[in-house]
Amino acid sequence: MGKDLQVAGGADPGPMAPPQRCALCRQTFFCGRGHVYSRKHQRQLKAALERFLPQVEAARKAVRAAQVERYVPEHERCCWCLCCGCEVRKHLSHGNLTVLHGALLEHLASPEHKKATNKFWWENKAEAQMKEKFLISPQDYARFKKSMVKSLDCYEEKEDEVIKEMAAQIREVEQSRQEVVRSVLEPQTEPDPEEGSSAPGSWKGTNSHVASSSQQPSFLDLPQAPELDWMEPGQPLTFIGHQDIPGVGNIHSGATPPWMMQDEEYSSGNQQIGPSYEEFLKEKEKQKLKKLPPDRVGANFDHSSSTSAAWLPSFGRVWNNGRRWQSRHQFKTEAAARNKQKPQKGKS
Repeated sequence: MGKDLQVAGGADPGPMAPPQRCALCRQTFFCGRGHVYSRKHQRQLKAALERFLPQVEAARKAVRAAQVERYVPEHERCCWCLCCGCEVRKHLSHGNLTVLHGALLEHLASPEHKKATNKFWWENKAEAQMKEKFLISPQDYARFKKSMVKSLDCYEEKEDEVIKEMAAQIREVEQSRQEVVRSVLEPQTEPDPEEGSSAPGSWKGTNSHVASSSQQPSFLDLPQAPELDWMEPGQPLTFIGHQDIPGVGNIHSGATPPWMMQDEEYSSGNQQIGPSYEEFLKEKEKQKLKKLPPDRVGANFDHSSSTSAAWLPSFGRVWNNGRRWQSRHQFKTEAAARNKQKPQKGKS
């Protein structure tokens, strides 16, 4: 029975191709090797190679002129190698120095990368002319090593020059500082009598007076110095008169400083400083009333005014029984009787 159930016109269809995963297209296909020839796969392959090619070209430029820079954390960046399918460091760092594109050139010149590139080109059917752009020959890598050695030497020379310049600047600053200190500490030379405004004797007297005063412990216990005769011959100074006010002491005579003296008007101590507590409460109440709306009921009411007990009109007593008008008339009658009794009490 099974032999009769056959497809008319031919043999049974062959087995289906095993599924394969394409990393470039990011999809699974069942058409076997025919997928790599499709337009979509070739378009994705071309776009991926164009993204990786600028990094390889930048590294290839460093073959003839290697660049050496001071290490920064940005030099730890990596790039994705399309042929090997892994991340590769771009720069080569050692200590505080970095050779730009050194690690990528080392990877591109390795035999593992060459083997992976051949496999990638065979599996994806890429253009054979572009394969050499993603490879670095051993001769180019040897040329890069020589260029790297020269760049390192030049960098070290520049660093030495910078260090020498900094050392020279430090020496200049230190020398200028020592000159200033020396000029302050060295004794000043005696001026020429013809050029200076003071005589040598006065300069010596001043220096001796300063030296003697610096050795004494306190200036308050010093005895009063004798008045000098400023009009002696040979003194080029001009006498302007005594500046001491008689009867008034100063700090040199042990007097109390003026800022420590107590004023007479404040000596009693009974004068109150600032407002009283009652004034503070009144001001606080005014501040509270300012926050309320000004057009409120009772805003202008004087709470200090006296009001009699009869300010609220009375319309009768409480209505307990009977008619309302009867209680009202009875209240009026009693009120009239009370009003008649008040004048009588006043006369008596």
